[in-house]
Amino acid sequence: MERSFAVEVEMLKLGDGEIFRGEGILAVTKALLQSGVSYVGGYQGAPVSHLMDVLNDARDIMDELGIHVETNASEAGAAAMLGASINYPLRGAVTFKSTVGTNVASDALSNLASAGVKGGALIVLGEDYGEGASIIQERSHAFAMKSQIWLLDPRPNLPKIVEMVERSFELSEASNTPVMLELRIRACHVRGNFTAKNNRAAPFSRRRFLDRPEFDFGRISLPPSTYAQEKHKIEVRWPAAVSFIRARNLNEFFPGDMEETGILCQGGLYNATVRALQQLGLADAFGASRIPIYCMNVTYPMVPQEIVAFCAEKRAVLIVEEGQPAYIEEAVLAALRRHEVNAVKVYGKGMLPLAGEYTGEVVLTGVTKFFEHAAPRGIDAGSIRAAHESHTGAKKRAAQLLGGGVPARPPGFCTGCPERPVFSAMKLAERESGAYHVSADIGCHTFATLPPFNIGHTVLGYGLGLASNSAVNTMFGARTVTIMGDGGFWHNGLTSGVANAVFNKDDGILVIMKNGYSSATGTQELPSSPHHSAHKASDMGIERTIKGLGVKWLKTVDNYRVEEVRRTLKEAMTSAYKGLKVIIADGECQLERQRRLRPLIAQQLGTGKRVVRVRYGVDEDTCTGDHSCIRLSGCPTLTIKDNPDPLRRDPVATVIDGCVGCGLCGENAHAAVLCPSFYRAEVLQNPSRWDTWLHQLRRAITGWLAPRAA
Repeated sequence: MERSFAVEVEMLKLGDGEIFRGEGILAVTKALLQSGVSYVGGYQGAPVSHLMDVLNDARDIMDELGIHVETNASEAGAAAMLGASINYPLRGAVTFKSTVGTNVASDALSNLASAGVKGGALIVLGEDYGEGASIIQERSHAFAMKSQIWLLDPRPNLPKIVEMVERSFELSEASNTPVMLELRIRACHVRGNFTAKNNRAAPFSRRRFLDRPEFDFGRISLPPSTYAQEKHKIEVRWPAAVSFIRARNLNEFFPGDMEETGILCQGGLYNATVRALQQLGLADAFGASRIPIYCMNVTYPMVPQEIVAFCAEKRAVLIVEEGQPAYIEEAVLAALRRHEVNAVKVYGKGMLPLAGEYTGEVVLTGVTKFFEHAAPRGIDAGSIRAAHESHTGAKKRAAQLLGGGVPARPPGFCTGCPERPVFSAMKLAERESGAYHVSADIGCHTFATLPPFNIGHTVLGYGLGLASNSAVNTMFGARTVTIMGDGGFWHNGLTSGVANAVFNKDDGILVIMKNGYSSATGTQELPSSPHHSAHKASDMGIERTIKGLGVKWLKTVDNYRVEEVRRTLKEAMTSAYKGLKVIIADGECQLERQRRLRPLIAQQLGTGKRVVRVRYGVDEDTCTGDHSCIRLSGCPTLTIKDNPDPLRRDPVATVIDGCVGCGLCGENAHAAVLCPSFYRAEVLQNPSRWDTWLHQLRRAITGWLAPRAA
C-alpha cells in the first residue's frame, strides 16, 4: 500500500467515552463500525483511496465483528454489492470516487434506488472537485436528483462527520432509500477528535447467518414493479426522508444578532464560510457568527419548510454553492416563490464564481461582495472592504516583491518509473514511422500526454482506451496505438476493450503497462500483482487471460530495454497479422519496488552484509550540451548544471541524488544514438577483502595509465 495504517487502526478499537484522535477517513471507518455494518466494499480513487487501505489493515477487527470486506473490481461492482440490503436488514457501505466512479456505477445505483432497501445502504463518495482534482469537473448532486438518492454533505468537523455517517444508515432505513455521503479532500484529511462509542456487531453477518432467503417481486426492477417503485419513491420515500431530516435536525441553524441577512451554505463549505466571516470581523475564533447561517448537511432532498423559515424575515441571503449547475440556488428561489416569500433578495452565483473550487480566498471575496451589495444595517462597507484588502493584499504584495512567477512544473512520472522508458521508445518509433494516433487511458501513464512526451490524443475513461480507439483506428492508413494500465485492464479494459476488439477483429495495437498495482491511487493490489496479501487469490496472469480471449499476437517486453520496446512496437506496426496485437510492458512500479528493497538493504547493512547499489552519472568532458537525453527522458534526477569547462558555455547534463539506478538514461542514449556520456557505477558498501584488494589494484593501474601533470 502507499502507506500502512497498522498503527492508526488501533484507534478503531476505542469504546464508549474514549477520545478518538485522527483524520476524517479514519473517523468515517470508526463510524461504520459503530453503526453495525454487515459488509463494506469499494474501489480505490482519490480522495477516499485510503478508506479501503484502512479496512484492509483492520482485518482482525472486521473478522471479530463478522464484517465482510471486499475490494471490488470496479465501482459498478461495489454499487451492486449493496444489493444485499434490498431484501435483508443488512447495513452495508461502499466507497469510490465521484463523479467518474458514480458514472461507472450508475446502472447498479439506478436499479438499487428503484428497488429500495431494507437495510441501511451508504455510498461514501470522494467528491474530487477543484484545482487539486484528478478528474473531469462535475458534481454528484445531479446523480442524486436523477435517481432519488439522498445526498449528505457533512460539515468538515469530526464529530459531525461521524454523526452523519451514523444518521445516514437511519435515514436510509427510515426512507428505504440508499444514501450518498460526499467528502471533499479537505474533509477526508481534516484532523480532530470525538468521543467514541463501542463498535457494534451487526444482527446478521459472517458470524450470524440469515435464516432463509426472502423473495419479493415488488423489489425486482422489471415492469410493472418499476412503475410502482417510481411512485413509491416520490409519494412515500421522499416525504419520509424529509420528515426524518427535520425530526433529527440533520441540517444546522447557527444564530447571529444581525438577523436581516443570512448565509445558506453546503455543509462541506461551512468551514470556508465561517473563516471568511472571521477574517471580516463578523465571527470569532470559535466560529460564533454574527450572521445567521443555515448549514445544509443534507443537500438533497432539500427541506422547503426550513428554507422558508430561515429566509422569511430577512432582507438578503447569500447562497454558497460550489460548482455548476446551481441546483441549490434554483431550488431555493423556487421554494421561496411557491411560499410567496418575496421580500428577501437571494444572492448566489452573481457574488461567487459560476464554477470552480470555492477556496478560502474565493469565499472571502464572494462574502465581501455580498455585504457590499446587500448593505445590511450595522455593517460598514468600508471596513469590510479594508478587511478584505488586508487579507488578499498580502498575496499581491508578495507577488510584487517576488517578481515573475515560478516556472510551470507539470506533474510527471516518478523517478525510475517503468512507464517512462516505454514512452521514450514510442518517441523513437515515431521518428521512424511518423506521427501516429495514440488513445490514452486513465492511470499514471496519462502523464505521458504532458511534456516532454506529449503522447496521447484522447482519454475517455478508466480501461476504455481500446474501446475509444475502435473507430479512429479504421480512419487511418496506418495502425494506431492504445495505452492501458493493468489496473484499467482488470477494471473495464478486459471486456470493453480486449474482448470487444477480438470479437470485432480490430487491427489495432494495445500496450498494457504491467506495473503490478493500481499505482495512481496508492499502489493497491490487483489480480496480477506480484505480491499478494494472505486474503487475496494469486496467480491471475494478464497473459493467460488475454490468450484465453483469443489474442494470437502477444509479446512481453522489459520496460527498461528501450531498444527492445521500440523494435517490438515497430514489429506490431508492420506485421502482416490482421487482428489485435498486444504488447505487455512489464516493469514493477518503482515506488513499490523501493518500499520493498529499502528495508531489506537497511537490514543487510545493519548486519554487515555486502550491498551493491547501481547509480548512473554523466561524464562532463563528453557531454555535448545538446540535452536531447533530457528531452527523451524527462526523469526528475536527470537535469543540468553549469559547465565546469571555462571555454564552454552550454550547461552539461547531470544526474542528481535520488537516482534509483533504473538505467533509462543510458538505454536512451544507446537506442537514440546519442553522445556516449553516461556511465554506470556500482556503489559498494561493506566490501569484502577481495573487493578491497581489487579496488586497490584498479586504483594503481588507472593511476599508472593516467597522464601526469608537468
